[in-house]
Amino acid sequence: MHACVVDVEIYDPDAARQGLEQIVPAVKQAPGFVAGYWVRLGEASGTSIAVFETEDQARAAAPPADGGAPGVAMTRVVIGEVLASA
Repeated sequence: MHACVVDVEIYDPDAARQGLEQIVPAVKQAPGFVAGYWVRLGEASGTSIAVFETEDQARAAAPPADGGAPGVAMTRVVIGEVLASA
């Protein structure tokens, strides 16, 4: 399994929450989707971890480089191998 990890700066919390109402269902429909978590890490930052069956599926589901998520600015997008889960 592989995960797509996205770190964001939140500049409009209301828009960010509304955006998740569209983003989460779309990610859940992506091929190979296993699990996903969207976490607010304080007032102005957050991270998401979406796990997929293969590296190619995780890369295909990664957000575009120009962002596109309302209320946030992406600061990092990385793909990594899942080594363990509980």
